Amino acid sequence: MFLKKLIKKGSVTVNYYENGSLQTCKGHVYNLNLHEQTLSLRDEKQNVFFLRLSGIEDIY
Repeated sequence: MFLKKLIKKGSVTVNYYENGSLQTCKGHVYNLNLHEQTLSLRDEKQNVFFLRLSGIEDIY
């Protein structure tokens, strides 16, 4: 699956919807939980963001 390849990739930028508005987050993939359908990103300040896979618009 292409999402599992993100773990090996370096920094990624994710556009996602949260509360009806488009947000952008840049960082390294911290965790991919397919059971809970979440993607966790850690940014350069070591903050961890939990994103629902259903809300993701683009990953590059």
